[in-house]
Amino acid sequence: MVRPAQNVVHRVAVLGASGLVGQRLQQRLVHHPEFQLAAVVGSSRTAGLDLTTIPWGLEGAAPLADLPPVLDAANPSLGHVLRSLGVTWAFSGLPSSVAKGLETALVEAGLHVCSNASQYRRRPGIPLVVGDLNPDHFGVASGHVLHACATNCTLIPLLFPYVALTRRFGPLSVSARSEQARSGAGYALLRRQVPMDESIPGEAEKTVAELGWVTGDVLNGEVHPSAPVISMRCQRVEADDGHIVDATFTFASDVDLGEVRQALEGIAPHPLSVGCPSAPVRPVMVVDGPVQRKAHLWADGHGFQVPEDPSTSLTAGMTVVVGDLSQTGPRTVHLRSLSHNTVRGAAGGVTLLAEVALRR
Repeated sequence: MVRPAQNVVHRVAVLGASGLVGQRLQQRLVHHPEFQLAAVVGSSRTAGLDLTTIPWGLEGAAPLADLPPVLDAANPSLGHVLRSLGVTWAFSGLPSSVAKGLETALVEAGLHVCSNASQYRRRPGIPLVVGDLNPDHFGVASGHVLHACATNCTLIPLLFPYVALTRRFGPLSVSARSEQARSGAGYALLRRQVPMDESIPGEAEKTVAELGWVTGDVLNGEVHPSAPVISMRCQRVEADDGHIVDATFTFASDVDLGEVRQALEGIAPHPLSVGCPSAPVRPVMVVDGPVQRKAHLWADGHGFQVPEDPSTSLTAGMTVVVGDLSQTGPRTVHLRSLSHNTVRGAAGGVTLLAEVALRR
């Protein structure tokens, strides 16, 4: 039985004051109906500053909230400070090097931690969860304090088509190539402050490994005998936002393109996520013709309208868009899939993870 969230607003800290994902989390939480933004934690560079003095890098205005000065991530008593402010949840947009010690310390202090950092992904006992796809993975957590991770942003535009088509047809192999936007590497690359390198070392291996973890194709380090063979390569492209995955699926028997489209459009959100503020009514939308970042980036399950205020349009950017659907043979299907990498693939994914956790 799916339970609605309790009629309680939970006080939340965002770990990340000036980074792209940290600010995206602040944006999503300032008007959230189930979480109240109560504190922001930053590095020594931002600690002690009034949040309103930190440059805002996203569309729209910076969140207006009555918050204390930015707290210092290096404070060994940070957990105690957050608890004194009534904070019970922490949403992390930290670099992995910082998340490594801080997230564990906050869990030990009794705070639930939902993280976008890669440091603890694919660790035993730490669920790796896409809120509307595999919340059953929360069952592997021990104790009463939650430490859970959202997935790599590159995985999302591959994961949903993969799950939809595997459930229906069981593909033998998948060949994929990512085209990842600048914002996936943070503000420095987005603002052209550092040169862009098209190569992303280790990204393909990480994405394929997380795919196996989330789908159950890999269990206890062993690949399931029936799991499809997946090859992937990743590259950075000249676009600000939106990750696209170009993928070819090869099946064991002939498939009908109409049935492929039905499988993609028919993938249903996990019942536990239905009604969550960040959960789109449809996790996948299929379009005729090509996917386009400018036109489809903010898909919400109903349409593609750019939100006037992303802080109040929590489902905007949470739907994966599939296009360029074609057959290159009776058993081979090609598609291109787009996801908003800093929303669905980062801050929105973390927020949805926490919303579903409340319903557990």
